[in-house]
Amino acid sequence: MSRPPTRCPKSGFTLIELLVVIAIIAILIGLLLPAVQKVREAANRITCDNNLAQFNKAMHNYSSANQDKLPGANLRSWNRQNANGGLNILGAILPYLEQESLYKTAQQNVGGGSFWDAGGFPSTPSGTVRTVTVKAFQCPSDPTMSNGFAANQINVWAGSSYAGNFQLFGTGSRSSQFGGTDWLAKYTIANIPDGTSNTVAWAEKWAACQGSNGGGNLWAWPGGDWGPDWCPTFAISPWGRNWNQPPQIQPSPYNTVCDASRPSTGHTGVCLVALADGSVRGVTSSVSQNTWLIAITPDDNQPLPSDW
Repeated sequence: MSRPPTRCPKSGFTLIELLVVIAIIAILIGLLLPAVQKVREAANRITCDNNLAQFNKAMHNYSSANQDKLPGANLRSWNRQNANGGLNILGAILPYLEQESLYKTAQQNVGGGSFWDAGGFPSTPSGTVRTVTVKAFQCPSDPTMSNGFAANQINVWAGSSYAGNFQLFGTGSRSSQFGGTDWLAKYTIANIPDGTSNTVAWAEKWAACQGSNGGGNLWAWPGGDWGPDWCPTFAISPWGRNWNQPPQIQPSPYNTVCDASRPSTGHTGVCLVALADGSVRGVTSSVSQNTWLIAITPDDNQPLPSDW
């Protein structure tokens, strides 16, 4: 008597097994994602640290090439005819950030107009300086930077994630020969009263910062007291506001909370600053207003407190 053929069981996952595998994968992704984000942020911070180190090197090289002078916050006389513009501090150090071609082209084409409207850049949205993006001015942790432009100025104004300390670069002033004021550094690197290791020169500052006091940090915008809500400087005391307040750590959202008169950062728990001695360090949210004021003031003759 013949037997019916034996049926082999079909191989494959049951629904429960499939759900278990999916759940395990989801758990692993949940565990790995924070680690990946930490690695990415660590890499971003290294890039930002290196950018600030370049700013310091550029500042020292500028000083060596200009009779020990520091770059000024805004040099209106540079325009030769027009007091409404000027060469700000970021423009001044361009040749020392491997951007000599950009500097020379702008200088040749500024004519009697403003620095930001200098032409000669046909590959940019406007063909002018203000839409030239510079990699050294971009921090990858700046959430308000989009392909080199401030988030509120796409294809209109290129942004910067860094700014100079007006207390160091702009408290000396003189009348511009064409009207307005040249905002210059009062001291050289060699004679900063508080010393280079006790004075902040550069700090992070978001490209777009539209809180109650302003709009952003545009690298070609004039410095000094000309439109302080947009220029690449901080601690601009002539305009008051919150010039002496510590950096903002991840202010969010940028269009309501961020304060354009203060440094700001996208890094976790720390804002990177560069001291005049060439070093770069992080400033945490625990630093007091008084300590920050001492750090950004080059001539108060006070030692930095313990919370620095």
